[in-house]
Amino acid sequence: MTDNNKALEEMKSFYDDVYYANADKPLQNFRHLSGLATKLKIASSDSVLDIACGLGEWLKVCDSRGANVHGIDLSQRAIDYCKKQIPSGEFFAQAAEVLPFDNESFDYVTCLGSLEHFVDPVIALKEMARVSKRGARFVILVPNADFLTRKLKLYYGTNQKDAKEVVRTLDEWERLFNEAGLTVTSKWKDLHVLSWAWISMNGWTHAPIRGLQALALALWPLKWQYQVYHLCEKSKA
Repeated sequence: MTDNNKALEEMKSFYDDVYYANADKPLQNFRHLSGLATKLKIASSDSVLDIACGLGEWLKVCDSRGANVHGIDLSQRAIDYCKKQIPSGEFFAQAAEVLPFDNESFDYVTCLGSLEHFVDPVIALKEMARVSKRGARFVILVPNADFLTRKLKLYYGTNQKDAKEVVRTLDEWERLFNEAGLTVTSKWKDLHVLSWAWISMNGWTHAPIRGLQALALALWPLKWQYQVYHLCEKSKA
């Protein structure tokens, strides 16, 4: 077994047995995902592939707009859940480094908050480019190593860091996208924290601090953000 295959097996066990161990509740309604679908103008004629789709919250939003949805995730438990929640979709439990789709199949390819955990992100991105149509749009949400709270050593990563977590600066992410044949056309802040659901997540006692965190992210410049959306297209030869 190669080192990459061993790493993938270990990560699969983590996601199946730890991260998605309690994946049996109805999908949450995240308003920011509806906002993202509106921003991207997801419509019924679109085919959407979500890489590391998790429990399918984003694809559920796309499906509600009539899009043809497809999802890939390393966790079989997560994929089984997606199949129950979105029976019209197509889902596969496997790594993103080899995708089971034909060339030029999708209008949108998304990867929201997961690329930092991939064993080989460049190969995965090249696969995303391969299966996308000409003129396809890529939406990739990644964490920022220059996140101010991280630089002040007040934040040390997500609970997925036990599996694998490589956080890069925005410039480093852009170089990675370029290496895979993608060009960044725009970036914007991830402000899903500007909601009462996020602020009150840990109870009333923590709400004031989380409210201040949400306000700070709204005011901070892009270079200090925790996560940043990147809208990409295939690089021109």
